[in-house]
Amino acid sequence: MEQLAHEIIFKTGFVHLYWGHLVMWLIAFLFVYLAIKKKYEPLLLLPIGFGIFLVNLPLTPLMGIEENGKRELINLFYTYGIETEVIPCLIFMGVGALTDFGPMLANPKTMLLGAAAQLGVYITFFGAILLGFKIPEAASIGIIGGADGPTTIYLTSILAPALLGANALAAYSYMAMVPIIQPPIMRLLTTKEERKIRMKQLRPVSKTEKIIFAFIGTMTVCLLVPPAAPLMGMLFLGNLFRESGVVERLSHAAQNELMNIVTIFLGLSVGATMTAESFLRPQPIYIFVLGLVAFSFSTAGGLLMAKLMNLFLKEKINPLIGAAGVSAVPMAARVVQVEGQKADPGNFLLMHAMGPNLAGVIGTVTAAGLFITMLAGK
Repeated sequence: MEQLAHEIIFKTGFVHLYWGHLVMWLIAFLFVYLAIKKKYEPLLLLPIGFGIFLVNLPLTPLMGIEENGKRELINLFYTYGIETEVIPCLIFMGVGALTDFGPMLANPKTMLLGAAAQLGVYITFFGAILLGFKIPEAASIGIIGGADGPTTIYLTSILAPALLGANALAAYSYMAMVPIIQPPIMRLLTTKEERKIRMKQLRPVSKTEKIIFAFIGTMTVCLLVPPAAPLMGMLFLGNLFRESGVVERLSHAAQNELMNIVTIFLGLSVGATMTAESFLRPQPIYIFVLGLVAFSFSTAGGLLMAKLMNLFLKEKINPLIGAAGVSAVPMAARVVQVEGQKADPGNFLLMHAMGPNLAGVIGTVTAAGLFITMLAGK
């Protein structure tokens, strides 16, 4: 009887708890707090935080593979949704269906700001190599600077699957903390007078232009960097649903039901990769530091490009919109709007910021495609 009691107790999770699990619970509670109290990307941080909490409950049948080969619950989401790159592509379809490319088409020169905001990707790539990461791993870490979670997952699952949990968590963490990280950099690199610059109203963009752009954008990026086709193709397919005006049901489904379902699976899967054993090591900590460096340099790159462009433009652009060149849509554009109105309450920069914001999405996917072209299989 005593032996039976001992076996029962040993099969509970309590006797397998150690300090690492408690640390991960604190991290999980922090994510849930940021989601609920601060409302930082709650659709992602809430399931990620709870996924971290779940997987750090010892002996839970969530992420393993049983003796008969049957995958446990969240392992199914992870294997068939993330390892196969399905979920990032479906999210891009939803993003495309939610996105109006009109501001970018109305002011095409702002695409340069989206390109300049990839600065952090490449600086961090070389920085990660100096810290001892392998070249494919460095590429997967550098892409965090684009502040694009699905692209980070897509690239990491191909080049460095072992880093998927840490990279995804870093990417989504910095996406959520855009309102905290970006404003000090924006104020440091611009003067109050620059932040007061008002830009003229954007011209209307016709439905025809938007539909044509869906095909031209897809063709250009996919021919230039074919590995970017899964993400870019789904982005523009979703946008075509939106702009065509003839498939409202498909557009609505991509924006709502499908997007919500895959977001749940994504958040749980990402959070569930963060076990104490895999996370509480030096390497994930380096990744978080490098991710912050990447995001900071990307923000600075967009701002400095805007200031450079103003040296040659008759109609000046507000340099703040350069900070929206990172891919955190539409969070970065909203931060630009807030910072602009702090300098001039009557200044409205949101739509102007959406141009570089969307260009940043395309730029980050293109950078990921280049890395895959050069490094996949090496």
